[in-house]
Amino acid sequence: MSIPKRLPYHTLSPEAYRGFGATKVALEKSSLGKELIELVWLRMSQINGCAFCLEMHAKALRAGGVPDAKLDSLAGWRVGEHFTERERAALTWTEALTHVDQTHAPDEDYEPLKAHFSDVEISDLCFAIALMSAFNRLAVGMRQ
Repeated sequence: MSIPKRLPYHTLSPEAYRGFGATKVALEKSSLGKELIELVWLRMSQINGCAFCLEMHAKALRAGGVPDAKLDSLAGWRVGEHFTERERAALTWTEALTHVDQTHAPDEDYEPLKAHFSDVEISDLCFAIALMSAFNRLAVGMRQ
């Protein structure tokens, strides 16, 4: 069943959309690395139920050589064996910010970041999470 699209936000608000694109381009230069950013974006898209983004980020991760077993276990990453401590810290923070209305971004989710990321990387991670949150909400809300 095809769900009808609502509004083409990218053409109706081109300047705002280009701003999101500029943020994405800036994040591509981050020392976080494409794989970690895509992994965070895929997890956030799982939580937010964005089918378009799920397909896009899973495809990008597969093209980058991430094993299917890792992608298949992402929703259960807390008990999975395929994730590094660095990835776990990033995924914890991703979930905390995705559910910020419930979590209020607690210190116990933030503090582990310091062991694995520089201040710049933590900032970049926050921007990556915020950007994908916005993209998910646009895509889900406008049925893209």
